[in-house]
Amino acid sequence: MFRLSNNLIGILNFITFLLSIPIIWAGVWLRNNGSSECERFLDTPVIVIGVFLLLVSVAGLVGACCKNSCLLWIYLVVMFLLIVLLFCFTIFAFVVTNKGAGQVLSGRGYKEYKLGDYSNWLQKRVTSGKNWNKIRSCLVDGKVCSKFNETYLSDTVEQFYTERLSALQVN
Repeated sequence: MFRLSNNLIGILNFITFLLSIPIIWAGVWLRNNGSSECERFLDTPVIVIGVFLLLVSVAGLVGACCKNSCLLWIYLVVMFLLIVLLFCFTIFAFVVTNKGAGQVLSGRGYKEYKLGDYSNWLQKRVTSGKNWNKIRSCLVDGKVCSKFNETYLSDTVEQFYTERLSALQVN
């Protein structure tokens, strides 16, 4: 049974190792070829995630293949901490955005969203000039406003009110 679990850990970590290489490559590519602030904003987190996955998968792979219990324990502790961190991040995301669920407007296909409905922490992050420039850059890169304009420019007011709009399109 121990041999089967080591083989399974080894296979899963080898796959993770292979997946970490394109993640690191994408981060390096973004750093060198990123044409906008939005793309450059992502390069460092992508590289860090890729290197983290690479190191953890190597520890698990070597620990499983060489039957090194010390490396397997390090691998298990790091994976446990990663799971706890992801759980905490999920709770944090719900707490920060929960109040901003939007209010239903009668006769409209969308909800009304206001920045004041969100947590103070999120409001401060969005309204700071430094962060807003990055957010605006991403919106421009995604052509959010121009696509919106092209799609709904010819609608009458009644047609526009019945459209199903996302929170971003409403504001």
